[in-house]
Amino acid sequence: MRLYLAQHGDAVPEAEDGKRPLSERGRADVARLAEFLQRAGVRAGHVHHSGKLRARQTAERLAEAVMPGGRTTVVADIAPNDPVAPLAELAGRWSVDTLVVGHMPFVGRLAARLLTGREEPPVAAFRPGALVCLERDAAGAWRIAWMVAPELLSPPG
Repeated sequence: MRLYLAQHGDAVPEAEDGKRPLSERGRADVARLAEFLQRAGVRAGHVHHSGKLRARQTAERLAEAVMPGGRTTVVADIAPNDPVAPLAELAGRWSVDTLVVGHMPFVGRLAARLLTGREEPPVAAFRPGALVCLERDAAGAWRIAWMVAPELLSPPG
């Protein structure tokens, strides 16, 4: 089973728009990530995201690449500072490849918890638009399969 953890794309400053949608750069970064995932043949049975606009926008664009025709799902309790234990426990029971789009420090702490059993220190360098692919083996142990960040990807097209 694979768990794809993504930090939402770059968002506009709160002073500019309190809802903090993706910025132009954020939309471009997420488009590059979506194209990469599609070309790599990544598929997910579920795409979950927090209720924040920037996470939803990121999840919807990535879902077009990894789950064509599928619908994204809002998941409670994955805001930036929410505890990660409940989702870590749930992810341990998932049997379908799943993409979760969230926020820092939540996604960073979740990755660390799954990989080491502890939320600190960080195990992956998340930043807006970055994604890490974790794999769970038959014994339930997680490992990092790969990670990608927007600056490593060429523009779409």
